[in-house]
Amino acid sequence: MTVVSAPAPSHASAPQRSAAVAAAASVGREYLTFRLGAEEYGIDILRVQEIRSYEPPTRLAHSPDFIRGVINLRGRIVPILDLRVKLQCPEASYTDFTVVVILDIGATVIGAVVDAVADVVTLTPDAIKPTPQFERQGHVDPAFVTGIASLGERMLIVMDIVALLSSDEMGLVEQPVPDGF
Repeated sequence: MTVVSAPAPSHASAPQRSAAVAAAASVGREYLTFRLGAEEYGIDILRVQEIRSYEPPTRLAHSPDFIRGVINLRGRIVPILDLRVKLQCPEASYTDFTVVVILDIGATVIGAVVDAVADVVTLTPDAIKPTPQFERQGHVDPAFVTGIASLGERMLIVMDIVALLSSDEMGLVEQPVPDGF
């Protein structure tokens, strides 16, 4: 979601224009928050198509361990991946709270298994702090982490789900073409 502010009327003073620009910049984006083990993550709500209860998918032979299989979602075959396995979280059991977040990534639809969905929060750009720089650890690439947000006592890891799903290791979606090309 891009915040676009309407141009200030020509009769507006410089302080009024500055206030209009600041107000537009303070508009936040909505993020769906969910739990993976002990951590809480947030992804852009505009990527979420729906949230479904977990049903065991049909297993595919020779698929990576984080791909649990596929489901038939209203006539469309959708791969289901377990984010806990992909992000090397301690293995959690499937419970009544386990859900599949169906993600719409352009031409691709993917289901992501998470421990539980928490809520939807609105974060302004200044609420998301940069992550500490660290080198790649194992299979986890820090490039998918947008930043860290504090929500009271909670820490929220804001992630770029498109970057994660299009990474070389996953290859589930093609890299999006930048606007203007």
